[in-house]
Amino acid sequence: MGLRVKDMAAGDQPRERLLEKGGNALADRELLAILLGSGSRGMSAVELASRVISHCGDLGELARSEPHRLLSVPGVGPAKAARVAAAFHLVRRSQSGPGPLRITSSADLAALVAPLLREQTKERLVLVVCDAGGGVVRQLVLTEGGSDHTSLPVRDVITAVLTSGGAAFGVAHNHPSGSTEPSPADLASTDHLRHASDIVGLTFLDHLVVTDTKWRRIS
Repeated sequence: MGLRVKDMAAGDQPRERLLEKGGNALADRELLAILLGSGSRGMSAVELASRVISHCGDLGELARSEPHRLLSVPGVGPAKAARVAAAFHLVRRSQSGPGPLRITSSADLAALVAPLLREQTKERLVLVVCDAGGGVVRQLVLTEGGSDHTSLPVRDVITAVLTSGGAAFGVAHNHPSGSTEPSPADLASTDHLRHASDIVGLTFLDHLVVTDTKWRRIS
């Protein structure tokens, strides 16, 4: 049976060091070991935590992993997988508090849509509908595609804005690759969307590319 966290010498227990010195004093594997609670046969909790992080690739990928992916790591059962996944979900929820209620800049739009786009493994398109003064009327995930592409259905965007009673709108999509460079399709669809909004009398605010750490306007 693997060494449990509580069976370590007091000075070596990640939990005790966390309480005494704070989270910054612990390595990633030690923080994860606290969540795991125990190791597995012949492996300590810290060693198992290292294996989990290595299996996912890095801490960012671990944060995006669902329980079924963690279950593929030898020594990680349903209880451990659920605890780890739940902890990261709580973090995401804490970061997805209310965004700006009024869109007055590209930064406002980026702040509002970021919780819906960051740490996603698939591209998704988010639509934000506003009134004439920029007040947010509605926001929704309009499409979700693969790891490197999702569609921007111009007709559906315009219809959603009009049926929501909006006068202005902005759209944003993520690039799971981490690059903010717009693709030729991104540029073309932005032009089509701008033209369509002019025809029906809507104000097109912005189209943004959002990654886990930054964002960029598509002009």
